[in-house]
Amino acid sequence: MLSTSPEHDAVRNVTELEIALGDVELQLEALGQALKDHDPVATEQAATALHQSLTKAVRHFGHAGQAGVPPALRRRLAMATGLVAAQRDAVARATSLLDRAIDVLLPTASVAAAPSGYGALGSPQRPQTSGLAQA
Repeated sequence: MLSTSPEHDAVRNVTELEIALGDVELQLEALGQALKDHDPVATEQAATALHQSLTKAVRHFGHAGQAGVPPALRRRLAMATGLVAAQRDAVARATSLLDRAIDVLLPTASVAAAPSGYGALGSPQRPQTSGLAQA
């Protein structure tokens, strides 16, 4: 039975940490599902909700850090941090692949305007320039 105020505070802090961390885990699952479903609207909403949950959790863990965080919650926080990093890497890879696909499908104007090495009859084509270097 809890009899002192510090004991009550410690239990309350642990409960708040568990709730905040549980919310982060829930938002991570929602973001993961949205990414799997390739749903941009749900992904944006889940990412925003995850950001808010992480902000709250960091605040709670920052306050609790002075009083101590139970090892089980530290492990859960480390797992959640790892999941955030994994999802960030997955999004970065997907973005990179999308950028490459766009570059292939929609070449830049400078690449499209550049003359090819040879003309239709096989003779070399040279751009019509004055020969002056331009900066």
